[in-house]
Amino acid sequence: MGDPKRQRKKYETPPHPWIKERLDRERVLMRKYALKNKKELWRHETQLKEFRRRARRLLAARGKQAEIERQQLLQRLARLGILPENAVLDDVLSLTIEDVLERRLQTLVYRKGLARTIKQARQLIVHGHIEVNGQIIRSPGYLVLKEEENVITYAKTSPFAKESHPERVVIEQAKQAGEAQ
Repeated sequence: MGDPKRQRKKYETPPHPWIKERLDRERVLMRKYALKNKKELWRHETQLKEFRRRARRLLAARGKQAEIERQQLLQRLARLGILPENAVLDDVLSLTIEDVLERRLQTLVYRKGLARTIKQARQLIVHGHIEVNGQIIRSPGYLVLKEEENVITYAKTSPFAKESHPERVVIEQAKQAGEAQ
């Protein structure tokens, strides 16, 4: 059967646990994006660090292979919707954690108006009421591709799929009240 692959952490913890500025910044992000725990935030920060680390290495590198890797990195970030199509490698270095957090399924469900609050968006996803491109996704931290952004809907098997569902009526009324203001 072979040895199973060793599971590794997908996040890096902060180097020092009690830096007030970092704790305050994390608290604001945790509340704004309704993250379950710091580990979720650290996972996305680690992804961002890795993108930036690759960009710095590629800026210094020369040659044909470096150019191929530059294009692959920019295409990946463009597919994720983190950067525009015509971005350059320097744009990767100016990315913030909020750019990555805005591409989470949880955030996009809330922004599209499928949920009243960002916490409700998380609950709808975890309970299997949201599908992306015809497939139910139960992970709120799923990074939505740019082409999948328009196909986020209620799952066909979900009670929320019916227009007459009481919660959908409340959500629609809240949307209309927000537009009227």
